[in-house]
Amino acid sequence: MVKVHGPLAVVHFDAHLDTWNSYFGADRTHGTFLRRAFEEGLLVEDRSMHVGIRGPLYDKTDLDDDKRFGFRTVRASDFDRMGVAEVIGLTQQRVGDQPYYLSIDIDVLDPAFAPGTGTPEMGGFTSRELLSMVRALPRDQMVGADVVEVAPAYDHAEITSLAAATLGYEIMSLMALSQADK
Repeated sequence: MVKVHGPLAVVHFDAHLDTWNSYFGADRTHGTFLRRAFEEGLLVEDRSMHVGIRGPLYDKTDLDDDKRFGFRTVRASDFDRMGVAEVIGLTQQRVGDQPYYLSIDIDVLDPAFAPGTGTPEMGGFTSRELLSMVRALPRDQMVGADVVEVAPAYDHAEITSLAAATLGYEIMSLMALSQADK
């Protein structure tokens, strides 16, 4: 993607920063991928967003590192005050006209809505809140996306898989609408 679009912004919905230097001694994990992307020059400076952060920090430098990598953070507790419209407005302002990659870690949802994940954190978004934000994202600049950390074995009722499939459908719809607009 970077070969086509140049360095990208990232809109990252997650309970965790994922900019850690290492995670239990490993330097390439689900908790380190955004740091590695920054180090490899894949991210445009000061255009990326984390939304929904509420999990624990891993190192005392996490927040400073995150700022150095150019991320703006909207914590889950910020969302309580801001709401969908303000979070999306801030995201649109932050991304601007920059091509961006959307990454949704399913643990951004409260475990009541997505119990099937490896690192659940209480106090997350409802399915409706997340869908509202995804549907309102700027679609013309989205160049790729993922929905990650779905662990069906932890969810006998399959609501996590339903949430992930619905998000995947919504993302593909946004991308199709973007192409139709051109």
